[in-house]
Amino acid sequence: MMILRDFPQHLMDQLKGWSSLQGFTAMFMLLTVVSKGSACEAPSGPQCFRRNFSESVYRCEWSMNTSASDVTYDLYFNTTGSPFKEKEFEGIDKNWKSQLNEEALIKDRPVYIWVTAHTGNSSCTSPRTSVVLRNTVKYEAPQTISVSWLKNNLSLSWKAAEKQPALAEVRFRREDTTESWENSYQVSVVNLQKRSSYQVQVRQRSTQAKNPLWSDWSAVQTVPAELEHQPEVNLTTREFNNGTRMLILTWKAVPHAAAVGGVNYSVTDTQSSRGCPCPKKKKKKKKQVKTTEYSTYVTDSFVNISVIAINAAGASPAANIPVPAKPAKDLKTCDKPLPKVKVPQGTCLEWYELQDGKTMPETVKTLKARDNIRKMKAEMKDYVRYFYFEHKCVRGIPRTAEMCLFYKKEGAPRIKPQGFTALSETCNSAELSWKAIPSEEQQGFLTHYAVCSMRTSPQDGAEECHNVSASSTEYRLENLTPGSRYNISLAGVTRVGAGPKAFTSIATHPENPVNVWLSLGLLFVFFLASILCTFILKRIKNRIFPPVPIPVILIDTFRPGNQEMLEMKEEVHELTLQPEDKSVPTPEDLEETTVLGEVWETDDAAEEDMEHERILGDSTTSEGASDECLSPGYKSQAVRRSRDSAVMDLGQGDEITMLIYKNGSVFDVKADSS
Repeated sequence: MMILRDFPQHLMDQLKGWSSLQGFTAMFMLLTVVSKGSACEAPSGPQCFRRNFSESVYRCEWSMNTSASDVTYDLYFNTTGSPFKEKEFEGIDKNWKSQLNEEALIKDRPVYIWVTAHTGNSSCTSPRTSVVLRNTVKYEAPQTISVSWLKNNLSLSWKAAEKQPALAEVRFRREDTTESWENSYQVSVVNLQKRSSYQVQVRQRSTQAKNPLWSDWSAVQTVPAELEHQPEVNLTTREFNNGTRMLILTWKAVPHAAAVGGVNYSVTDTQSSRGCPCPKKKKKKKKQVKTTEYSTYVTDSFVNISVIAINAAGASPAANIPVPAKPAKDLKTCDKPLPKVKVPQGTCLEWYELQDGKTMPETVKTLKARDNIRKMKAEMKDYVRYFYFEHKCVRGIPRTAEMCLFYKKEGAPRIKPQGFTALSETCNSAELSWKAIPSEEQQGFLTHYAVCSMRTSPQDGAEECHNVSASSTEYRLENLTPGSRYNISLAGVTRVGAGPKAFTSIATHPENPVNVWLSLGLLFVFFLASILCTFILKRIKNRIFPPVPIPVILIDTFRPGNQEMLEMKEEVHELTLQPEDKSVPTPEDLEETTVLGEVWETDDAAEEDMEHERILGDSTTSEGASDECLSPGYKSQAVRRSRDSAVMDLGQGDEITMLIYKNGSVFDVKADSS
């Protein structure tokens, strides 16, 4: 009874109709097989298929839940559904069998397929599957899936199993969560969050076969977030004096969601980095780096560098970093001729057309070593300014050996200076200004500007010209005649000649008489102010530094005939001033008798002698004696006594003030009464 319960139901239904001895025999054999396999778990029903609709080789697969390592399988085919096998493949040690040629199989009619598993002493048989082998197709699992973002939609692509369209199923979920899988039957998954990373799996099925089977799921693939923005690149340039520049580029790392699965950076430059310039093939050299820093050596000419971030979902927009050539301003002209025949070995030439003083990278021309210089000259244009470079390589590092400006052929400027105007006219001058002639219109090296002026009223005059620096855009025209009209012209001049002229006219202001009187008035005010200041300063000086008295010297004293007077010596007179007292003379009397300086005796001093004699006579008269009786010696003694008595009278005060004049100086001496 246990055996019958384990027997498949569809086989039991078929055996009910068997009534012959053959049926009972088959029944016995089948029950024997089933009884042997009842001790193990039966494998799944096998699937036999082709990999695509045009193949003639089949493959059969099945599965079994066992951990035993010594399991073997027998594969059977039968067209009648009876347990008797018509085709068999025994001793299979895997759960699949491939390389089954269609000649060995029944492919056009329904066929029953089953598998018997043997493990140890036990055997078990899978259910029987009825299928037409020719109608069954099962693709391989998709391999090498490419993903890309388009806004919020994720597009997937892989190599097709055959040319005919196939049906695909995609399941996905966010990478940073444990959400369940979502399915989509389109190769483009819409309405996702492009700033998040996802996990995806894909399987496919034929649309041409009558009995298509789903392929196995592809391996789980992580899709990083979209790289929306270009890398933020910072450039640092180190310039060397030998014509080499070192470029150091750094940029920020991409967000974590975009870096899932790894990110690379592609760095491209228009020069050959870390090598000689002017490569043989004008291709941009690419570098794949995994870090956020990159450095390279370049020459002094123009170079463009681009940085692109790349992950499994696509690439970011390119960050372009143009590195201009060294400024062409103030560069000298090429003083040595270009190579006549060929470019020397180890040398490379580059030249750019200059437009408005700037290099145009799209106009760069390159000559490599051993190239014919005639090719360069043939490609040049007349009257066009070029920025010329000569590069070399030293130990693998590029270097600019020469850079200068040159013309294949020069000419005069093609246009006149623009915006030529005259401003701020005065009676004898005017300010002129203009715009510089663009370099592409100069057609040669501009040596200077020619400014010419001609008087037109009241009578014509000769034309006067002045040369102005080629770098100037303004000029002051001076020494003009007041109240006159002038025609002024301006032209750019090269080594070939002058170009078209720009014209303007001015009228100088007439002289104003009021201005003349105003100037004279200002001059007069200045003169008065200087006199007043001199007077004030002199008064201040006299108050701070009083003048020293100067001795009076009479001219008659030094007459040549007066030998006696010349032999006289300086006499010193001492004068004692007594404080004011009722018994002493008033200040007016002292003022009359005070002598502040030394006086030499002359013929006019007789009156003073007579006055002294009168005073002495009075004094002697009071004593009862007359002048006639006095001798000269007595007179001097009387004067001395009179002086001594005056000193004694002044001695009654606290101090004695004495003014002494000696050797041309006045001394103020104060002495105690003692």
